[in-house]
Amino acid sequence: MSSPYKSSIPNSFHDHARKRRRGVYWVTPAVVLILYLCVMGAFFWLQRLHDDSVMFVTIDQEVRQQRLIWVVLALSCVIIISLLMLWRYTRFRSTAEAALIAETGFRRAMENSMSTGMRVLDMEGRIAYVNPAFCRMIGWNEADLIGRSPPFPYWVPGRHEQHQHTLDVLTSGKTPSSGLEIEAQRRDGSRFTARMYVSPLLDPNGTQIGWMTSMTDITEPKRIREALTAAHERFMTVLEGLDDAISVTADTHDGLELLFANRTYRRVFGAQTGGHNELLARRRGRFTDEAIEIFAPSVQRWFEVHHRMLAWTDGRRVRMQVARDITERRDHEEASRIQQEKIQLTSRLTTMGEMASSLAHELNQPLTAIANYSMGAVALVKAGHTSPTMLLPALEKAASQAERAGKIISRIREFVKRSEPRRQRVPISRIVDNAIGFADIDARKRRIRIDSFVPSNAPDVLADPILIEQVLLNLLKNGLEAMDKSDSDELKVAVIPHEQHIEVAVVDRGHGLTDPERLFEPFFSTKTQGLGMGLNICRTIIESHHGRLWADPNPAGGTIFRFTLPCAAPEKPAQNDQPEELHA
Repeated sequence: MSSPYKSSIPNSFHDHARKRRRGVYWVTPAVVLILYLCVMGAFFWLQRLHDDSVMFVTIDQEVRQQRLIWVVLALSCVIIISLLMLWRYTRFRSTAEAALIAETGFRRAMENSMSTGMRVLDMEGRIAYVNPAFCRMIGWNEADLIGRSPPFPYWVPGRHEQHQHTLDVLTSGKTPSSGLEIEAQRRDGSRFTARMYVSPLLDPNGTQIGWMTSMTDITEPKRIREALTAAHERFMTVLEGLDDAISVTADTHDGLELLFANRTYRRVFGAQTGGHNELLARRRGRFTDEAIEIFAPSVQRWFEVHHRMLAWTDGRRVRMQVARDITERRDHEEASRIQQEKIQLTSRLTTMGEMASSLAHELNQPLTAIANYSMGAVALVKAGHTSPTMLLPALEKAASQAERAGKIISRIREFVKRSEPRRQRVPISRIVDNAIGFADIDARKRRIRIDSFVPSNAPDVLADPILIEQVLLNLLKNGLEAMDKSDSDELKVAVIPHEQHIEVAVVDRGHGLTDPERLFEPFFSTKTQGLGMGLNICRTIIESHHGRLWADPNPAGGTIFRFTLPCAAPEKPAQNDQPEELHA
């Protein structure tokens, strides 16, 4: 069967095929010819003996006839045997040709189905063979390529020297095992990138007769690979440029294995797992989405750490840790806290300065009463009336007034003295009573009544009572000042329990607010002599307690200041250490 794809170097393979075919083809006809010649020779030999030998003279006609019959039968047997052998050989040839045709068709189908372009170059560099995939790849047909010498039509114009160098490397047998990456041009002018692998082409005798090359279009895979490489480089550039220390570790039998660490981590902790393990803070396996703040003794710095479990590229479960250095932030927070405490102390001192005259009047009453009761007792003693029934009431009243004055002074000292913020469980009613006790002095002076509404079942709050009293006192003073020229004489304080927090509302009937949003801005004040820091400090205190402070207009006229505080956790019932007795 003739192949539609011709090659310029078929001689060695065709000669080898002819030799194998010739070695089997001539045997059977030669054997038949030899047998036929042997039979014919025997026949002529018998005829000659019949004419010349005396032996045949005495043989009658019947015996001669029998001998001829035997000769004909022998000749017929030889012919029949020859025909059977020729039939057998013909059948063998038909079977071999059918198998060869099937094998050739199968290999041709494989060749036509390949997406890899195959090309054969002879020893002089001419194209000896191309498969259909190669033709489809470059857009040129077989007739345009077979027998062509360099430059080939698919070489990129202007880069023939580079292509010729690649061809010289190919024909010299120095092609790397990983192949060569080349750029080719199709017939329509478009270009593509291909990877070419080269191997020597050997004939059946082991002699090299050319070079077999395979080409694969890698334009799209190369584009994807370059895009992935660029994305990886961008991703690594971002990771390496972050100020956060990022590390990924996996658990092994020998401990933690560091799989990745960015530049910040390596600069702070080195290329070891010690820093990652130190920031785990014994929380292995107990991660949450919330960040935790951890102090690293090895570097003497604070870090805000996020943990997350990930599936690594090999399927392992690994830990990713992102640690942000917050040392400076904590230093600023500490400095801000100290400054805030100073501001709060100044605010309390300012408040007490404003209340100095009222406090003096408040203290003057119990002191005057003490003096009067004491003078009355002295007068009774001088008059000789020293009976206990007459002296005890005066002395008891004097002691009561002294206790009242002492409570006022103690409350003032507790309010003014500088103390560290101390959050504790405290009844909201006590905070409200203490704040009203301070503000009641100014309220009586202004002839305003302060009414409080505290539910009996109101839960305790988790707060610093001194700071919250300062906030509530400031709001009460603002309400009293706003109601200075109001027709109403009632200032209300209401406590409203909620599920997780308690809301405290101070309701006044003053002149109201024109711009509630600016009330809490620093240095903004509606008072002619105000500094504009009171409400700002109050909001800072409430927010530090995880609450919220805001103002709403009162529908009946005036303003409603509200703030919230978190409720304290329910107290656990005291457990009885004494085991209960079991009675039969």
